[in-house]
Amino acid sequence: MRPEIAVLDIQGQYRVYTEFYRADAAAKTIILVNGSMATTASFAQTVKSLYPQFNVVLYDQPYAGRSKIHNRHEQMLTKEVEGQILLELIDHFAAEHVLSFSWGGAAALVALAERPRRVEKAVISSFSPVINAPMRDYLERGVDYLGNLDRERVGHLVNSTLGKHLPSLFKRFNHKHVSNLAEHEYGQMHFHISHVLNSDRLCYLKAARQIDIPVLFLNGEWDEYTSAEEAKLFGQHVAKSSFSTIQATGHFLDMEHKAACRDSRDAVVGFLKPERQASRLRYHHGQTQHAFAI
Repeated sequence: MRPEIAVLDIQGQYRVYTEFYRADAAAKTIILVNGSMATTASFAQTVKSLYPQFNVVLYDQPYAGRSKIHNRHEQMLTKEVEGQILLELIDHFAAEHVLSFSWGGAAALVALAERPRRVEKAVISSFSPVINAPMRDYLERGVDYLGNLDRERVGHLVNSTLGKHLPSLFKRFNHKHVSNLAEHEYGQMHFHISHVLNSDRLCYLKAARQIDIPVLFLNGEWDEYTSAEEAKLFGQHVAKSSFSTIQATGHFLDMEHKAACRDSRDAVVGFLKPERQASRLRYHHGQTQHAFAI
């Protein structure tokens, strides 16, 4: 399973590294949107779950991963700019579906609010419109550590909060990655977090009101930072919204353990391809009563 790799020019301003996993039998294409400080590598498990049922597109933001060597990093990117980049990629790859993780939900909501004609359904995972007390504590400490380029504390902060339920091996990889980012990446995250802390607590709902396609909001039962209960506020603003809670799982969902990976896959595929999932559930009726609460 090797992707087609390309570095795309976006409006003459940004160069974006992309990976396209083409499946001959797939009828639809899904594009995945990274969380903060993440790269295409963070979606390794998700790609395995979705391919070859879908063509899968991954990409790195201009400031991150394999995109960063192609860009000058002369200005910070807003979530609106990230949303416009996503819209360009949706058109380029003719994607019918979008799946975002964590901070990627901000760019995804901005893009979906533009009502891109190709997109039929979207999944917003590990995201909430509320800056609750645990998230505010995480963000405030993050602003401090990022502003001081305290790499060790940034790595520890992520693993002790959002990543607290990750397996130890993943925590080691996560710490190594986060504590070795370039200075401009820390600056970009500092910019994002400062904006979130100083904006309307429910600012994401403004974009959500414009979305007219079915959207699944997917959250972990143990995720106190972007909680499943608070994510349900989107239901008052997204007309065609639905919700799934992955049991015994935190913020990182399918990365945390095998059951979470299975249940996340079932939730996403069941939402995007309900006719196939319904058939599978009927056939395996006695084996599917665990799964997830909707």
